[in-house]
Amino acid sequence: MILITEFMDEEAIDFLRSKYEVVYDKELANKQQDIPNKMKDIKALIVRNRTKVSKNLLEKSPNLSCVGRLGVGLDNIDLTACREKNINVYPATGANTNSVVEYVITTALVLLRGAFNKNHQMIAGAWPREESSGNEISGKTLGLVGFGEIAQKTSILAKSFNMKIIAYDPFIEETSNLWNGVTKVSLDELLRSSDVVSIHTPLNENTHHLINSENLKLLKQSSVIINAARGGVVDDKALAKLLRGNKIKGAALDVFETEPMDQSSGDYFKGLDNVILTPHIGGVTYEANQQVSSMIAKKVDEHLSNL
Repeated sequence: MILITEFMDEEAIDFLRSKYEVVYDKELANKQQDIPNKMKDIKALIVRNRTKVSKNLLEKSPNLSCVGRLGVGLDNIDLTACREKNINVYPATGANTNSVVEYVITTALVLLRGAFNKNHQMIAGAWPREESSGNEISGKTLGLVGFGEIAQKTSILAKSFNMKIIAYDPFIEETSNLWNGVTKVSLDELLRSSDVVSIHTPLNENTHHLINSENLKLLKQSSVIINAARGGVVDDKALAKLLRGNKIKGAALDVFETEPMDQSSGDYFKGLDNVILTPHIGGVTYEANQQVSSMIAKKVDEHLSNL
């Protein structure tokens, strides 16, 4: 039996249903307390980022043999507990890369141009042409914090806009061929030099608030920052303070320390017109959802077929 707790492409679900008994409840992640009671006969669990696959949940899952992750981040899954119980974890590596890359470049273009927030003025009869002129992306420096697959593909698309690419990633050797056409720099140098900063690191104890109240001060006033990686890598409260004081040009946030945002975290950004907030959809286009869902359905099927 397979349990799916968050939204998945219907074609992929039908593929699984043709072979297995499937329980699909895309709202179940909002009722986390109900999941353990459903796990007794479950052999495969398919989740996105909101379902917490904790040690406690695994202890209530005597027949579970694999977890399919409809995405790439694994911070909602207790990997240590999975290893201890010989439960395989399958992320959808690469399936939503294009979606995230396009999100980063699109928001960079919009933020640098600075004309996305003038509707109310124009509807009122104003003509804010001078303040809407903004900047071009060509010739600007893109700083990538982390240089994994998504960052690498972001750099390729950014080069087509004639951007200069710098990156920080302490886990890639300086002699690696991955640095071809990209300059490896320290984090501080990246923040000082970039016109666009894009975050591409997982969330763990070493990256929590990697971008914080101290090093955010290094950003140029004309710069923008984009986080479509993981909430918690950037200190949202410190960033909001910077935006409120117009210390940087703007920000685009697709991920947050609290998801969905509660009143306290939402208040950080209340009234700001230099920030784009989206509900963790950087990697969720129709195309990406089909590819992610199809990949995980096939991986889960292959796993169960070999039991």
